[in-house]
Amino acid sequence: MRVLICPDKFAGTLSAPEVAAAVAAGWHEHAPADETLLRPLADGGPGFVEVLASAVDGRRLPVATVDPLGRPAAGEILLAGDASTGIAATGVTAYVESAQACGLHLLSAEERDPKRTTSYGLGLLIAAAVETGARRIVVGLGGSATNDAGAGMLAALGATPLDETGRALPYGGAALAAVASLDGVARLRDVELVAATDVDNPLTGLHGASNVYGPQKGATREDVLLLDAAIERFAAVLERDLPGCPPGLAALPGAGAAGGLGAAILALGGRCESGIALVTRLIGLDEALDRVDLVITGEGSFDHQSLRGKVVAGVAGAARDRGLPCVVLAGRISAGRRESAAAGITEAYSLVEHFGDDVERAMREPAEGLRAIATRLAGQWSR
Repeated sequence: MRVLICPDKFAGTLSAPEVAAAVAAGWHEHAPADETLLRPLADGGPGFVEVLASAVDGRRLPVATVDPLGRPAAGEILLAGDASTGIAATGVTAYVESAQACGLHLLSAEERDPKRTTSYGLGLLIAAAVETGARRIVVGLGGSATNDAGAGMLAALGATPLDETGRALPYGGAALAAVASLDGVARLRDVELVAATDVDNPLTGLHGASNVYGPQKGATREDVLLLDAAIERFAAVLERDLPGCPPGLAALPGAGAAGGLGAAILALGGRCESGIALVTRLIGLDEALDRVDLVITGEGSFDHQSLRGKVVAGVAGAARDRGLPCVVLAGRISAGRRESAAAGITEAYSLVEHFGDDVERAMREPAEGLRAIATRLAGQWSR
């Protein structure tokens, strides 16, 4: 039997490649002769670079950066195209992951405060990618702890937000309530910027970055109102002071991605592209789907949001279109069975259920649980 294993990460426990490896190991315990194709996935959030590095011919370049509170952090960029020669050349694409510098996972629960977290570290990653000579930079957006509409990123690139006295603003979304102008221009050397995201939220308003994603980053209701007004003011400054910034920036689809990082990239003349579509194209998912008998996908939490444009929904839909059964493995499951079946999902299994509703053990032993579930699945499905 030929089995395609294409999961997303299990946030907080395993990366997508680790999930895929655990499932494959479990499957082969029962059916060692079966063929397993591993195609770990990401949608632009945490794990974006690691997933692409497993499929794209290129090289990974370590880059020193900072986290959302300005502390030293380790990042990297993936250079593909002519990058395999080790020499900067026309045609190089650099892949950058915003979560390496702005990720919510980099902060403890007590440290989460989008009023003061900054995207400065992402600017350092992009600047490093520019210096390699890359002509195109794809920035994976998702899982951010920031809500500064990319103000920190722009400052790192050379475009500094100022207050009415001409002083540089402190970092964080709250400081943008006093923004009056932008000093300098981003040093990008005419590279093409692409934001890889599957979020189409505008920057501001009821469906904007602050209202929808601010609370999960530590924002209170009062914080949300402050941040929404602050980044609306910043968007107006960008439209006025940044050459080439599109009009109506705050309302553009994708502008609200990753705490408004989408808006900053759009303001620099970039564009948004579906992160999952980009990844599936680069790893050859469609070709793999055409070769297999069963598809196994999954993510940490399989809920109603999973069926609305995330990795699991895209995989299940593609499997359904080919008449393939699709099994979902997850840390926990709250999506309805009827809704899941309509999306193309044949079966779904959770680690929490496997461990007898022991959430702590599911978090502590995810690889062991996935291997055990996969062994059981092989007993049910393998010929």
